[in-house]
Amino acid sequence: MILSSRANKSELTIARDRWGQMRWFAFVVLLLVASQTMANIEGSEDELVQRIDDDVWAVLHRTETPGATILVLRDGHPLYSHAYGLRALDGQLPAGMDTHYEIGSITKQFTAAAILQLQDAGKLNIDAKVSTYLPDAPHAGQITLRQLLTHTSGLPDYLGLSSDEQATKSATFQQLMGIVADKPLDFQPGSKASYSNTGYIILGRIIELTSHESYRQYVRAHLLQPAGMTQTFTVADEPSLPTMAKGYRRVNGKIESGLTIHDSYGWSAGNIVSTVGDLEKWNEALTSGKIVPMADYALMMTPQITTDGENSGYGFGLFIDTVNGQSRIGHTGGSYGFTAANFYFPEQKLRIIALTNNVDVPEPGEMVTNAIFNDLYPDLARAATRAAPDEDPTVASKVKTAFEHLQKGTDDASLFGASLNAKMKTSLATHMAGEYGRYGAPTAFVFKGRRSDGGKNWSDYLIEFGPGSTLKFSVALDGEAKIISLGFNNF
Repeated sequence: MILSSRANKSELTIARDRWGQMRWFAFVVLLLVASQTMANIEGSEDELVQRIDDDVWAVLHRTETPGATILVLRDGHPLYSHAYGLRALDGQLPAGMDTHYEIGSITKQFTAAAILQLQDAGKLNIDAKVSTYLPDAPHAGQITLRQLLTHTSGLPDYLGLSSDEQATKSATFQQLMGIVADKPLDFQPGSKASYSNTGYIILGRIIELTSHESYRQYVRAHLLQPAGMTQTFTVADEPSLPTMAKGYRRVNGKIESGLTIHDSYGWSAGNIVSTVGDLEKWNEALTSGKIVPMADYALMMTPQITTDGENSGYGFGLFIDTVNGQSRIGHTGGSYGFTAANFYFPEQKLRIIALTNNVDVPEPGEMVTNAIFNDLYPDLARAATRAAPDEDPTVASKVKTAFEHLQKGTDDASLFGASLNAKMKTSLATHMAGEYGRYGAPTAFVFKGRRSDGGKNWSDYLIEFGPGSTLKFSVALDGEAKIISLGFNNF
């Protein structure tokens, strides 16, 4: 934990009973920094602690997440740190600020930074074809390194084509590439954006070939050591880490121990294990020019525009999006038993890091960061979820009924148009139930307005499910007032 020399420190220990007979322990530290750091945050110190504490506990309770560790900083100064619940249900071991968690795809920030370092050293060019360095990679002559970095390559995702059993076993680079080798590109490279772990595995191999070091060696020598990260490892090191959290997942409605992705399977796309303190060291080093020049970091934060003119919302190892109308830069990570979120809000100069030991939909890590941001800036949250005028009650009723059907995975010819209902009868219903059934019962439907797009008339809604969890849900109706199209986005 980084402490400002100007900071005052107060501590509050909390113990709570949650989940029936389970005993939860939480240790809260509120770091009261200079008055300008707290400016524009609504409410008193005690009210702020209570808001955050209540909402994070609500997220953990709702998702049945055993534990979480959180670090919040504003303008580089620690604002709030909190270890919640248990790092392992076996033995009721409490989570702490030093608890290690798998950070999943946040690993991609490290891989992207390494590629930029090697470009600066004259060892590669991100606009060169993959075939320049790795001619045997799938579609190597069609794809550039930049397209791998920005998820605009069109390569199928090897993880999406893998079974749980495969992912827990050792695999060579050639074996991972074999999963997608005979698959066509999902789209013309550069024309669209679609998240693909495959691209970051290829980047990991290119790092090895151009640096003449193993990926692990390169990351430790050129990224972790310069950043001062002494508590960052890979999943291969988990058995030797005394403060390693145990991951969990939901199976058939019950929480059970999660699997561990093999170090060689997640590799340069998602094999890093770390703590909130070490992740903040990474953030500081990356954003201050210690890892790559500031011009390179600016590239990482620049969303790729596709050849179709769409904003991909992704730079190099970083998502660039908005929450409550405010810019957000960072990444989430998920594995078979963990979720993580590492976000920066530039307008507020706010950093929120949340690591959890449960993988669920929606992801507890991102839910926690959203809840904390809303608690710190409730006026922004209220403005973003304010209802638009002139809601059509008939459409509102259809929206609520439609979402209920989607969560249950059922069709309804009286509600959906013929084409959409036919899709619901096949794989769409199952997919929707799996994707949105676990969100639970909505707490509110908020009308946000009507628009015309793609020759269709849309009604836009926000569906709220509790602290930190909101979906954008849009429906388009035909002349018979039947729903013919659906749209979803995280809020």
